[in-house]
Amino acid sequence: MIVVTGAAGFIGSCVLAELEARGYDDLVVVDFFSEDDRWKNIAKRRIEAVVHPFELLAFLDKNVEKVDAIIHMGAISATTELDIDRLIQQNVTYTNDLWDWCTTHNKRIIYASSAATYGDGAAGFEDDWSSSALAKLQPLNAYGWSKHVVDRRFVHHAENGRPTPAQWVGLKFFNVFGPNEYHKDDMRSVIEKLYRSVQAGEPIRLFRSYKNEFPDGGQQRDFVYVKDCVKVIAWLLENDQVNGLYNVGTGQSRSFIDLVTSLGAALDETLSPEFIEMPDGLKERYQYYTKADMAQLRAAGCDVSFMSLEEAVDDYVRQHLAAPDQYL
Repeated sequence: MIVVTGAAGFIGSCVLAELEARGYDDLVVVDFFSEDDRWKNIAKRRIEAVVHPFELLAFLDKNVEKVDAIIHMGAISATTELDIDRLIQQNVTYTNDLWDWCTTHNKRIIYASSAATYGDGAAGFEDDWSSSALAKLQPLNAYGWSKHVVDRRFVHHAENGRPTPAQWVGLKFFNVFGPNEYHKDDMRSVIEKLYRSVQAGEPIRLFRSYKNEFPDGGQQRDFVYVKDCVKVIAWLLENDQVNGLYNVGTGQSRSFIDLVTSLGAALDETLSPEFIEMPDGLKERYQYYTKADMAQLRAAGCDVSFMSLEEAVDDYVRQHLAAPDQYL
């Protein structure tokens, strides 16, 4: 039995689709019950049970022998979230509880960390998961800190010989985009927002740069396609000897201008962006550059290939955003 939290969300629902395509038929969905559009993500999945997040530990206790692994993608993912109590409850305490349960029962856990833990990138983007390396990272927002404190606790346990789950892996996702993100409001990817603007006949707008080394639109991100991310998760399920914290990105940094150009190519249009002022509250917390160092995951044996930005955007637009059934 594979338990997937955040299963009606973005990455979680894509995990379900990938595992189902690989023949898994003992999938358990964990998410908040809702009548909103997100549930289209899982309506066509073959699942064994649907569980409310706050009832998950009781469910696990009743099914100890059946559970093989927990894929924990559920979290408050908004980098703008300011309610610290909510972040602690849902991102920190909840993840700790699942870690402790997996440790007690010798089960596996694969959970979502984030590239937001790297802050402005001054300490680099190498996924060195020693305590000394993690101590140097300074996330720029509360969301990033909520992921960082969990990572540090788990590494502390591992380094000090304390009991750990049968397998434990934290995945530092970079700028993930792709199908099933439509419910995320302002946290949708830039490519999804730009596509909607083009379809509505609105201008393409990007933030101005406030650093001389980055021209307007020259800010760079490691944009990674969700279909590739879930292949990494599936690989980890098949390689239970792998433990630790790992980056998940393409290992390439691309500009927002590149993103606009890729969108134009997928739409067979020439797009020219306008540049707008960045909100004051964002200026001091803005990442100008991210690039995943993928050496650790490759050294662990992961052979998943990642689509280029152009390939991924073309697939996203033609197979999902412009398709009648956009969901994966």
